[in-house]
Amino acid sequence: MNSFKVQPATPSRRRAFTLIEVVISSALMALILVSAYLCLNAGLNSRKVIEPRAEIIQNARVAMALLAADLRAACPLGTDFQFLSLHRRLGEMDADNLDFATHNYTPRQPREGDFCEESIYLDTDPETGQFSLWRRRNPTLALDPLAGGHREEIAKGLVGVRFECTDGLDWYDTWGEIKSGKKETTQKDQPNLSGLPEAVRVTLLFDSNPQSKKISTETGQRTIEPPFVFQTVVRLNLAASSAGGSSGAAADAGGSTEPAAQNGGGF
Repeated sequence: MNSFKVQPATPSRRRAFTLIEVVISSALMALILVSAYLCLNAGLNSRKVIEPRAEIIQNARVAMALLAADLRAACPLGTDFQFLSLHRRLGEMDADNLDFATHNYTPRQPREGDFCEESIYLDTDPETGQFSLWRRRNPTLALDPLAGGHREEIAKGLVGVRFECTDGLDWYDTWGEIKSGKKETTQKDQPNLSGLPEAVRVTLLFDSNPQSKKISTETGQRTIEPPFVFQTVVRLNLAASSAGGSSGAAADAGGSTEPAAQNGGGF
């Protein structure tokens, strides 16, 4: 009689991670997480830099559009002075201003027309303390054309503004003067003292990164980055008629019958 012996079953071996595999996996996972964090942080920092600069570009476009529309329809401001462009500085910053009248105005109240006295100047924003570009408008005739009306903020965060005027030949930092009792010079000697300029070159300088808080390790002060510069040239549509009227008046006063010479476009 054959006898069979039953052999006990050998337990199967279970596979597990070795210490080296665990260390390598942890290192790879940490490397991936650190890389993802760095990418996310770089994206957030880029967004913080791009968003304010995109807002600056949009503010500059709006301000340039408003100034260009008003200057294209510019007309003489009064009998004492028709157009004023003064060069001034606030510390080390250019802060020019303009005073003129414009027909680019929609009447809002009774007894108002499309004639509006206007001033463009740089002043501080009472809320932020930064410099902003302001526009004063007065649609009513006033004894003092340089005062009155209401003002509105058309651009924020400026670090400078420049206005240059041309008679078609040369560019001037200033234009026009308020008449006084002193001896007046003729337009031939200084053409930038009366009438309307042929064109105005507008230059706006914006703080490129107003939210920057970088502190210099040497001086301990906030580092100033180069500003964003926006520039355009606006031609005044009524400049020719104003020059013709001024020349005609000068001819009548001097008794000359020669026709007034017209300047060609030199810009």
